[in-house]
Amino acid sequence: MQRVDKSNAEWRAELDPERYAVLREAATEAPFSGALSRNHADGSYVCGACGAALFSSTAKFESGSGWPSFFEPADAAHVELVEDRSHGMIRTEAVCAACKSHLGHVFEDGPAPTGQRYCINSLALDFVATPKT
Repeated sequence: MQRVDKSNAEWRAELDPERYAVLREAATEAPFSGALSRNHADGSYVCGACGAALFSSTAKFESGSGWPSFFEPADAAHVELVEDRSHGMIRTEAVCAACKSHLGHVFEDGPAPTGQRYCINSLALDFVATPKT
């Protein structure tokens, strides 16, 4: 995976303010506010900042949390896991390995086969539908 290095000014110029807040400042969108949490189409979920492939629709599930949830990344090397000690908690943050943008958090309450729930902000993702044949 190719690394994407840009200055904060470059990211601000490319991303709308809501996306910038989530992707570059680790903000969290309100639950049930993102369109991708209700998306059930076949395809790929890519980083909303750099376009790196992150998750497949085949790993998406309904968690009831209000955010898109996946039980695994499409390629583990594309999602970096980082300890997050913000807000008085210890959590595992998920970031895009290519551009280091904040995606969301990973929890150990997901379904089989992994038992993980990648709880990802809709604003951190773009969806690329699988072409119909």
